Amino acid sequence: MRHLKRTAKLGRTFEHRNAMLANLVCSLIKHKRVTTTLAKAKAARPVAEKMVTLGKHATLQSRRLVAARLHTHGPTVQLTKDERKKWRQEEDVLRILFEEIAPAFKERHGGYTRIIKMEQRQGDAAQKAILEWVDYTPPAPVEETPEAGAEAKAPEPAKEAPAKA
Repeated sequence: MRHLKRTAKLGRTFEHRNAMLANLVCSLIKHKRVTTTLAKAKAARPVAEKMVTLGKHATLQSRRLVAARLHTHGPTVQLTKDERKKWRQEEDVLRILFEEIAPAFKERHGGYTRIIKMEQRQGDAAQKAILEWVDYTPPAPVEETPEAGAEAKAPEPAKEAPAKA
């Protein structure tokens, strides 16, 4: 009997299913919206919601739990300082989750994601769906200040045309 066993198996082994859901949630964190099948979206939703809840705690322990569940690590090759900064800004799932997504949902008590049903897939007629964050507005980009050596130009006053008498 399968009483109280809610896990959607998705035709995969335990390890494959967990890796797939971790990758799906990482893509959701990076891209803010993912198109997948309805069954995968329904299976990934609780994982994503638990990651945001851990992200709202913002402790070292919660960071470690998220890193373990999503199998996230740093870059696999040696990067220069500029490349590492770019990787951290665009690809670091932990930073994006803890510094952008979790603070945006600070006042919300659950229900961080939504599933939007789409048409069926052409090849196998699988129901497609979009998994996305609810009411997520990315933080405003920080404008860089001009460097010390560069002089900032003051805007020139608008010249008025002489009035004809």
